[in-house]
Amino acid sequence: MALLPPQIQKLIEEFSKLPGIGPKSAERLTFHLLRSSKASPEKLGEALIQLKREIRYCTVCQMVTTDETCVLCQDSSRDRATVLVVEDPLEVVAFEKTSFKGLYHVLHGVLSPIDGMGPEQLKMRELLDRVRAGGINEVIIATNPDIEGEATANYLRIQLKDHVGTITRLAHGLPMGADIEFADQITLREALAGRRSL
Repeated sequence: MALLPPQIQKLIEEFSKLPGIGPKSAERLTFHLLRSSKASPEKLGEALIQLKREIRYCTVCQMVTTDETCVLCQDSSRDRATVLVVEDPLEVVAFEKTSFKGLYHVLHGVLSPIDGMGPEQLKMRELLDRVRAGGINEVIIATNPDIEGEATANYLRIQLKDHVGTITRLAHGLPMGADIEFADQITLREALAGRRSL
């Protein structure tokens, strides 16, 4: 016999599927929504529906957007010959706080066979197509300095080496195991300035 109504159990299960949310956190979130006068389940539901219905990936860089191309790719003042490759959209936001003026490419993850993430699950083909189309002189690989990030960087280097003049990697001003999205502006700026060839 189930002690909790199926509606509550279902929401707990759905919250548990989110990264970093375990069963206990999922239970707390569920009951917070149930009893709080400030938290509106209706508004949360509407926001989630809008997210899935209206957000898409930029056809050029794979950043999240509501249009066919994102505002960065539409900006004609940016350096189109330099592409900074990142793992996720939050890293674009972090690099935009520096003085980087090139374009981006968002992979939406890193190579991780344990998690079922191979080249086909990432936006690698789109990057290779961009580079093969020409006009890109440098690709800066800005994956996190961890095992999966390094494996992804090496895979990209092999795939891109015959199609672009310069492939660089962020300098190791970022500590091993750190997430780029949490780094401060100075660390990111120094990492960009000290990037190295692969």
